[in-house]
Amino acid sequence: MEDCLAKKMEITVSEAEKRTGRNAMNMQETYTAYLIETRAVETQSEGQCAPVDSLWRRYSEFELLRNYLSVTYPHIVVPPLPEKRADFVWHKLSADNMDPDFVERRRIGLENFLLRVASHPVLCQDKIFYSFLTQEAGWKEMVNETGFQLKADSRLKALNATFRVKNPDKRFTELKHYSDELQSVISHLLRVRARVADRLYGVYKVHGNYGRVFSEWSAIEKEMGDGLQSAGHHMDVYAASIDDILEEEEHYADQLKEYLFYAEALRAVCRKHELMQYDLEMAAQDLTTKKQQCEELATGTVRTFSLKGMTSKLFGQETPEQREAKIKVLEEQIQEGEEQLKSKNLEGRDFVKSAWADIERFKEQKNHDLKEALISYAVMQISMCKKGIQVWTNAKECFSKM
Repeated sequence: MEDCLAKKMEITVSEAEKRTGRNAMNMQETYTAYLIETRAVETQSEGQCAPVDSLWRRYSEFELLRNYLSVTYPHIVVPPLPEKRADFVWHKLSADNMDPDFVERRRIGLENFLLRVASHPVLCQDKIFYSFLTQEAGWKEMVNETGFQLKADSRLKALNATFRVKNPDKRFTELKHYSDELQSVISHLLRVRARVADRLYGVYKVHGNYGRVFSEWSAIEKEMGDGLQSAGHHMDVYAASIDDILEEEEHYADQLKEYLFYAEALRAVCRKHELMQYDLEMAAQDLTTKKQQCEELATGTVRTFSLKGMTSKLFGQETPEQREAKIKVLEEQIQEGEEQLKSKNLEGRDFVKSAWADIERFKEQKNHDLKEALISYAVMQISMCKKGIQVWTNAKECFSKM
């Protein structure tokens, strides 16, 4: 971890800017660009800071980077991007992806994504990632030249492997089930939080009615007027504070959402393993079939029903020369198949070893992050309740002085 990029370079997404331009269809569109700033840490000496390098990136470029990383490092739980459009929002929060508050939260999320990648022991060393941070012109062409799109597995192929693999690894099956459950639990938690936020907003804003009533009442009282007016002021302040409170809550909601999306990253690793296992089983099956065909040709016996056997009965047996030629071809194919099977076995073992090491790293990170987020959320709720108690304590003192 001492060699990770995050130790050598400060990385920030410092601002977001709304822009207009032409898309691939030559149609005008509005989008948000994000300013990435980087500064070398190791060159800072004698109190002098290294110069800041900066460049602009669109969200779609972040998506391209993540797709590249996911395909190039299939054994790694690649950090997710923040949501493109707001989800699990309470009714007063805008779901517009151009809303300033949403853009600001996404800016923070994109910075977090870059820091996650820069802190990863493997991903941080990727040249394409480094170029994403430091080279604005020609970066897309550089990514496309890697040909990573050609390596991407189709969803249909992955689905086929899921249902047809005969000997799935129990650990990956359990991990896939866990990721489904984790996504379900966090989704439910975010929905509950949105409903609570809705009700909380209403409760706080209704306190503003106390402020209005106390203010109106103070106008008709002489001895009690000042006390009622002061109590009303405390209620008004309390009612207005909910906007900042719920904005802070969104920060914790975004932390939960990151792990909602991490669940899909976990499933991606499981799907890749299923594909590799399926390919291995197909290769083994193909090798077994060829060995059986070779044996049948050599002995002249057919163990199972086949179109080839029926053809031989209808049109006569092959000549010894033809049979020898076919046996030779099959023997070459068997030798090639055995080498391929050996290679796939080694590849599969390497994948499992690397994937499981990264999954264990991810589990430690997840446990630490979610624990911190939930504790911070609880502390915020306690603070909010204390403010409510303080407001009514202040109101009580105002009433006592009447």
